[in-house]
Amino acid sequence: MARVKNSVTTRARHKKVLKAAKGYFGSKHRLYKTAKEQLMHSGQYAFRDRRQKKRDFRKLWITRINAACRENEISYSRFIEGLNKAGVEVNRKMLSEIAIADPKAFAELVKTAKSGLEGKAKAAKVESKKEVEVLKATKAKAEKKETAKEEKEEKPVKKAAPKKAAAKKEEKVEEKAPAKKAPAKKTTATKKTTTKKETK
Repeated sequence: MARVKNSVTTRARHKKVLKAAKGYFGSKHRLYKTAKEQLMHSGQYAFRDRRQKKRDFRKLWITRINAACRENEISYSRFIEGLNKAGVEVNRKMLSEIAIADPKAFAELVKTAKSGLEGKAKAAKVESKKEVEVLKATKAKAEKKETAKEEKEEKPVKKAAPKKAAAKKEEKVEEKAPAKKAPAKKTTATKKTTTKKETK
């Protein structure tokens, strides 16, 4: 059986790795082993930084918007809050471009943000008034309940006294009734005796 060598495939693999590592410092673009190690690390860094890049650009846009906001006497957080309240939906990338290219347009956006904040303040005042009214109503209800409980507690005490008085009256009546009946019997007996004497 013939002997098989894989020199062609290994040479192709080495060429592919060294071509990918072109421009790397020192032996990382000359030697296969170091070039392969560096390519593995480079792939990991690229994967990580594709995600990190989005965060970095957002930070850059925010710093640009904040600088433009400070020129218009408002903070970044208040500016974004005002735009949200006013219903303006512009992303931070476009806001940063407007701040650089057209400061007048950005100043108009700041005005709309301030008006949105004022509208929110008015709404907050209305809500606070409603809350005060609700609190007053709840306090009044609580006071009514307390007074009703006090009245209920006082009423049974007043009713108890007449019951006792009525019971005492009934006892007196019962005591008096037998005393009245006894003399009546005596009178009847005396009448009988008198009638018997008369008949004799």
